[in-house]
Amino acid sequence: MKQFIDFIPLFLFFIVYKIEPRAVDIAGQTLTVGGIYSATAMLIISSLVVYGALFISQRKLEKSQWLTLVACLVFGSLTLAFHSETFLKWKAPVVNWLFALTFAGSHFVGDRLLIKRIMGHALTLPDLIWTRLNLAWIVFFLFCGAANLFVAFTFQSYWVDFKVFGSLGMTVLFLVGQGIYLSRHIHDSDTTTPKTED
Repeated sequence: MKQFIDFIPLFLFFIVYKIEPRAVDIAGQTLTVGGIYSATAMLIISSLVVYGALFISQRKLEKSQWLTLVACLVFGSLTLAFHSETFLKWKAPVVNWLFALTFAGSHFVGDRLLIKRIMGHALTLPDLIWTRLNLAWIVFFLFCGAANLFVAFTFQSYWVDFKVFGSLGMTVLFLVGQGIYLSRHIHDSDTTTPKTED
C-alpha cells in the first residue's frame, strides 16, 4: 500500500496536465489551468499535502518518502522557475537511480540488506533469498529510471502518460512477480522449520 501513496500526486498531476489550458480568474488574478506548468504546480502542492498528512499522522516519513518529496520540490520548482519541462523529465530517472544506489549500498554498508530492513519484520528467509531480492530491487529501479528517461526524451507526447501509468504498471508487475517468488520460498521455509513439542 505504501508504494501506491506516491502515485496520488502523480494522478493529480496527470489530471491537470490533460485539461486543455485555459485562463481562469481567481481573486482578481489570472491563472492558467491545464498543461505542464499548472500540472507541475499541482504535483508540488499535492505532494506537500499528502506527505504532510502522513507526517502529521505518523510523526515521521520514511527515507524513500523524504527522497520523493524533496525530488518533487526540487525538480518541480526548477521546471516552474525556468519554464522548462526538461527538469521534470529528469525527476523519475534520478529518483529511481537513487533508490537503486541505496539498495546497492546496503550490500556494503550496514549489517542488513535494505530489503531485509524493510520486510524482515514480516518474513523469515535465508540470506541467499534476501540477497536475490535486494538485487532484484536494484535491477527494477535501474530499469524504471532508464525506461522513464528513454520515453521522456524519445516519445515526448507520451511521457506524462508513461510517467503515471507506465510506472504504476511496472511497479504492479514487479510486486506480483516478487509475491510469486516469495510464495515459493515462504512455503519451503515453513516446511523445513522444526516444530517444538508443547
